Amino acid sequence: MSDVISFGTDGWRAIIAEDFTFANVEKVAYAMGMYVRNTYHRNGAAKVPLLVGYDTRFMADRFALRCAQTLITMGIPAKVVERDVPTPCIAHATQHEPTAGALQFTASHNPPEYCGIKYIPHFAGPATDDITAQIVSHLNDKPDDFHVDDVEVPRFDPTAPYLASLKELIDFKKISGARLRIGYDALYSTSRGYLDKMLKEAGVNVTVLHDWRDPLFGGGMPEPKYQYLQDLVKTVRAEKLDAGLATDGDADRFAAIDEGGNYLSPNHLLCLLTRHLVKNHGKKGPVVRTVATTHLLDRLCQMYGLDYVETAVGFKYVGEQMRLLNGLIGGEESGGVTVMGHIPEKDGIMANLLLVEMMAYEGKSISAIWQDMVKEAGLELIYRRADLKLTMRTQKGLMDRLRESPMTSLAGLPVTEVGRKDGLKLYLDHHNWVLIRPSGTEPLVRLYFEGTNVEQVEKVMADFNQQVDKILAEFDSKPVMEAAARH
Repeated sequence: MSDVISFGTDGWRAIIAEDFTFANVEKVAYAMGMYVRNTYHRNGAAKVPLLVGYDTRFMADRFALRCAQTLITMGIPAKVVERDVPTPCIAHATQHEPTAGALQFTASHNPPEYCGIKYIPHFAGPATDDITAQIVSHLNDKPDDFHVDDVEVPRFDPTAPYLASLKELIDFKKISGARLRIGYDALYSTSRGYLDKMLKEAGVNVTVLHDWRDPLFGGGMPEPKYQYLQDLVKTVRAEKLDAGLATDGDADRFAAIDEGGNYLSPNHLLCLLTRHLVKNHGKKGPVVRTVATTHLLDRLCQMYGLDYVETAVGFKYVGEQMRLLNGLIGGEESGGVTVMGHIPEKDGIMANLLLVEMMAYEGKSISAIWQDMVKEAGLELIYRRADLKLTMRTQKGLMDRLRESPMTSLAGLPVTEVGRKDGLKLYLDHHNWVLIRPSGTEPLVRLYFEGTNVEQVEKVMADFNQQVDKILAEFDSKPVMEAAARH
């Protein structure tokens, strides 16, 4: 059965009632219990509890309860949250008191038919590969005759300590004096009653959308991308608000809309927040980004005299470097951000609050602040995403060929360097680059492009597609290239 349970970059996710069943949840819970027993409870150590949380997804609360009962039956102390909670909130709870970490039942921004389990160790960041490997090694350990007892499970509420930590991190006094008018789309997520509450307490006039639990997410996706934020865009424009904010299903990712109703990508926001921390707070430290994140961040680091570290895709790598280096800010192009002095886990609530704080400090709109930053940097980069739909076999063949013989030029620009940290990254002249990454779990090759102007980026994309077509013709396979996002 363990072949059905596959841990990706952020835990195990599967379709409810197909692979995500009570039986498989018990298997994962048992494996988790074995890991806790061998790691936290060995050699007579105190039996610290494993925390269990869940988001607003269908049956997530029931799955969380069964998980906790499995652990307690094994002799592993466990307790469950009183209501659905944001992932960063329960992550914070792992270091608020001695714990063996937390299991969060969430599929984050995936479609509503999915649920998932994510393990957050006691250091409040994503589990690293070595930890995940140890858990996976126990997936077949649950005995056939093991029976989960219908025991009473202790409950707890991690909200107050988490909110207190945000009040220490964010300058709410500054926000209070700015008289901002903000739109907030909860997207039916766990962030309702967190982000909106803190902004209202600071005197912000908040217009709230979709702040109730709906396991179907209003027929859309709990993902803060432009196509799912149309109600927020309309509200910002109609009510002439200063900005619109949003989080994903478990509130660990974020997005924003400027005063004109224009979508601001995570790449934009990561750069703005980096500038804010340096300019308005005088902070210094290494900046951590993934291999797929904008290189405009590199230019800012050069301007401010900061080191930067590039990691593989996945916030577990960003979080690990933030812990090891005491980084200033760490982020990824998909919307995950954390900062110095906070947990090494992505936090969409914190990131949105920091964005509002930035507006209060600057006394300007987000679009005006962006233009200031671009002028200071002397550079603006265009970012594009696309996916190649290929069979797993063809995907492997393409990547093998590209690794053996990388492209030497694209749209007349020579390839000056080839990076192999995660997939294949082709560095071109004039700030252009291309990243090719196989999905690993889906029949997709993920493509990332960045350059100094739209025309050049589109030429690079077109030439790349032509060269890939020639390679795939040898495999008798025709790819489907789809635009994934425009950042």
